[in-house]
Amino acid sequence: MSFIGALTEWLVNTIGSMGYTGIISLMFLESSFFPFPSEVVMPPAGYLAWKGEMSLPLVLIAGIAGSLLGALFNYWVAVKLGRPFILKYGKYFFVSPESIQKADEFFSKHGHISTLVGRLLPVIRQYISLPAGIARMPIKTFMLYTTLGAGSWVCVLTFAGYLLGEHQDLLKEYLHVITLACVGVALIIGGGYYLIVKRRKS
Repeated sequence: MSFIGALTEWLVNTIGSMGYTGIISLMFLESSFFPFPSEVVMPPAGYLAWKGEMSLPLVLIAGIAGSLLGALFNYWVAVKLGRPFILKYGKYFFVSPESIQKADEFFSKHGHISTLVGRLLPVIRQYISLPAGIARMPIKTFMLYTTLGAGSWVCVLTFAGYLLGEHQDLLKEYLHVITLACVGVALIIGGGYYLIVKRRKS
């Protein structure tokens, strides 16, 4: 708890000194390969907005922009390096050209919902950009649904920090509930989409 408190205080000071650039940079890291949790970035930024030291709309824009830039970085890496690597060496990992073709077809049809739902799930949100890039999901579709998914998560975390105000010590307890709620929403969206697709086929 003391470590988390110290980390939160450091992030508040860092974001406060770097401003919106700090939010963009930290959320870029969170959304790319680096294991940097957004849960310790956006709530402190929301807290600073509550204190009147930052603008709430600009905090949200900076958080979403950083998330999108990090996701685009992963997408670009997957397109430029991941796909050629899998095409060349995939056979050594039991990945056939047919399976790559199936992945391409899947993301062509269902990439939008996969990206949206994936951005709401812990761990997966950082890496959903990789299969999307390998499958060369249309970039405009990828950006749209990444923005929607990442934007939802950023808003939830920011408003958590904003609404808690001076009671930031309760954040850890609420984050657990928020994470479970987002997983539930993701499951509902995914399940609803599956039923719609199934009904269209029947």
